[in-house]
Amino acid sequence: MHDDQTVEAMLHSMSEALKRHLQQKGIATFRLVGIRTGGVWIAQAISRLLGLNDEIGELDISFYRDDFTRIGLNPRVTPSNLPFETEGQHIILIDDVLMSGRTVRAAMNELFDYGRPASITLMVLIDLCRPELPIHPQVVGATLSLKANERVKLSGPDELHLSIIESTSHE
Repeated sequence: MHDDQTVEAMLHSMSEALKRHLQQKGIATFRLVGIRTGGVWIAQAISRLLGLNDEIGELDISFYRDDFTRIGLNPRVTPSNLPFETEGQHIILIDDVLMSGRTVRAAMNELFDYGRPASITLMVLIDLCRPELPIHPQVVGATLSLKANERVKLSGPDELHLSIIESTSHE
């Protein structure tokens, strides 16, 4: 899990799985939307692998989080950027790590504020299989089971590096 070849292999596998999924659903045109920050990096990589020239949407879900009042505002909040209409579009929503499903729920809430998509396909690099909400990805790079003191870290954006690190009590 720690080397770049693994991330690259997962991205290739994900792009092929996405093609199959879209073909099975009869979807010819779609829009990629990444959840900042890791989801945007993955969306950019998938876009390159698929040979797309369309702009990628970027969501900053900070104001849509259900724990916003508890954790406060992230000091790096930036506006979301959706350079296209979402109404009636087939959206590929991309995130780096799926844990509880709360980030994805927040992203879907934000997407619907822009318009009603025809469909949303969830694509994640890593699924930790710890759902608290009934959210399930259609395209997954890898499924991991971590120890209680571990977490996944994705760094990038130019070269994506995936690592499993030990959490400290203040993280």
